Amino acid sequence: MSVESDSVDLVGERVAERVARAAVFAALAGAFAYVSFPNPVSPAPVTLQVLGVFLAGIYLGPVWGGVSLALYVVAGAVGAPVYAGGGAGLGDLLGPYGGYLWAYPVAAALVGLLAHGTDGISAPRDIPVPRLVVAMLAGTVVVYAGGTLGYAIVQNVGLYRAFLVAAVAFVPAEAFKIAAAVGITRTEDLGAA
Repeated sequence: MSVESDSVDLVGERVAERVARAAVFAALAGAFAYVSFPNPVSPAPVTLQVLGVFLAGIYLGPVWGGVSLALYVVAGAVGAPVYAGGGAGLGDLLGPYGGYLWAYPVAAALVGLLAHGTDGISAPRDIPVPRLVVAMLAGTVVVYAGGTLGYAIVQNVGLYRAFLVAAVAFVPAEAFKIAAAVGITRTEDLGAA
């Protein structure tokens, strides 16, 4: 009696590779959350999480960059200590700084879309620097719009006050992160998705 068996691919090799890359960039954003400095003009600390958002969009493109940061947000929501300062749980997502977290997947997708366009993903080092900078500036606007709105709602303050505390206070740090992301894309080949 002979038994015949065929192999069944539940997920294609390319999809598995993309999911793995998304998980790596989600972990990177979580690691960047531990690089934290007090902000002298805001109760929210300065972290490198947004650098992870930028890199996910640049290296993974709009779809998988967004998926990557969605994985990051979900991991923290279910208890992995990957938010700023080792935070985790729904309390952080619904707290005064949760708006940033909710905005991360959208920002990563926008960075990926503006950096790569709709014609596929190119090698990050081949993307012109002005295009990278514009993509990251747009991503920054999304992150700080989410942060401002979340802070205003949870802290019950006006949008102007929330904007000063949750966005303006971080401008110098964002300039550094944008410069760091440009430098990384010009020196390292982390592989495009």
